[in-house]
Amino acid sequence: MANAKSNVALQNSLVVLRILIGWHFLYEGVVKIYNPEWTAFGYLATAQGPLKSVFSLLANNEIIGWVDTFNALALLFAGITLILGIFEKKGALAAIVLLAMYYLAHPPFPGLQQLNVEGNYWFVNKNLIELMACVILYLYPTGKIFGLAYFMKKKKTPKIEKV
Repeated sequence: MANAKSNVALQNSLVVLRILIGWHFLYEGVVKIYNPEWTAFGYLATAQGPLKSVFSLLANNEIIGWVDTFNALALLFAGITLILGIFEKKGALAAIVLLAMYYLAHPPFPGLQQLNVEGNYWFVNKNLIELMACVILYLYPTGKIFGLAYFMKKKKTPKIEKV
């Protein structure tokens, strides 16, 4: 009995985690879309670490508009799918990719000056923590517990056997 209660508590906690992370992604995407001054240029141009050259290429004036649009749309996609609990594995995967890029653009490695980041970190920062939470959401989708997937799942109809 205690195991069943803890299982329900775990499932409910994962649903709440999914919705909260979804809200974070959705909000970040909406803010970027409605702010005509926003661009990822500064974040990308000041990238550090082993992938600095990759992020510098993304900050190129010729493609930064595409990068900005892709970033905002990917944030919206992850947010909507996680909040609604439908296609949540795809949404969690999009969130994982985005967070990995954010982490790798400004990795909190010893010896690197921390630019364009909040706080002081050593290997682990909030992007890495949220990324791991999204890995858990990817591995344990909860849309069938609470979300559109729950409301859309088809009721099983009994098979009629031919006599």
